[in-house]
Amino acid sequence: MSDRVQSGAPASSPATFQDEVLALIDVAIAEDRGAGDWTSRWTIPARTRVRAHIVAKSTGVVAGLTPAMAVFLRLDPRVEADLQVHDGALVEAGSIVCTLRGPGRAILTGERVALNFLQRLSGIATFTRQFVDAVAGTRARILDTRKTTPGWRMLEKAAVRAGGAENHRAGLYDAVLIKENHIAIAGGIAQAAARVHEANTRRLPVIVEVRTLEELEEALAAGVQRVLLDNMDIDIIRQAVRRVRREKPAPAIEASGNMTLDRVRTVARAGVDFISVGALTHSAPALDLSLRVVRP
Repeated sequence: MSDRVQSGAPASSPATFQDEVLALIDVAIAEDRGAGDWTSRWTIPARTRVRAHIVAKSTGVVAGLTPAMAVFLRLDPRVEADLQVHDGALVEAGSIVCTLRGPGRAILTGERVALNFLQRLSGIATFTRQFVDAVAGTRARILDTRKTTPGWRMLEKAAVRAGGAENHRAGLYDAVLIKENHIAIAGGIAQAAARVHEANTRRLPVIVEVRTLEELEEALAAGVQRVLLDNMDIDIIRQAVRRVRREKPAPAIEASGNMTLDRVRTVARAGVDFISVGALTHSAPALDLSLRVVRP
């Protein structure tokens, strides 16, 4: 059983994932267009075709091109997109991300919805890349968490991958993470872990969250695949890493809690295998992008 918890692709089939994204796009279009985009309809003749660029206004990592382009195609399948970059590409301010050609009404009606997808997801990829770069040269790998926008999880996790990090579990269904509330209700780490081991016919990876060195000893005795060092200061993290490495075989070590760009390299150099960062998805600033019509 692997000690690595990485969703990679969505747990559902690619077709199901595509359907979920299209449904999300339809909701976003309906929210913005409502009964109609009267401005575009009343100012742009129906047969007018335009060419437009989506341009980066700041430096960052691009993500979300597929849902962004799908917005225009949902509005009018005649819209053509010429992508200048791919998800995961680093762009400078002023760079053209893609060129759009097609009915002017559809391109302007879809502008804000497409940019909302692209700016949000590119912001996550950009912020993620900063964390990945911060731990370069260490053994630590950056992970995301379940602190995602409701309905956007798979898109946001794809943006994390575009930024160079890895995905933690996709949801509650693809790994067992025994946290402090589970431990409190079960009566302790030993009791919670024993129940999981007995019931885990799905052979899911098992992670136990620990907050002290005493709890770490309980988790090691329970024989789990990964221990999660939660909100520990750096000296305790170093002690925990030394203790875990003495185990044969040693479980993987994840650190989490208060992971900022200023702190993350220090934690990585303590010797952990993974660092999970909720801020990747709950606090990433959007990347500034704009759509400019260059020829009617």
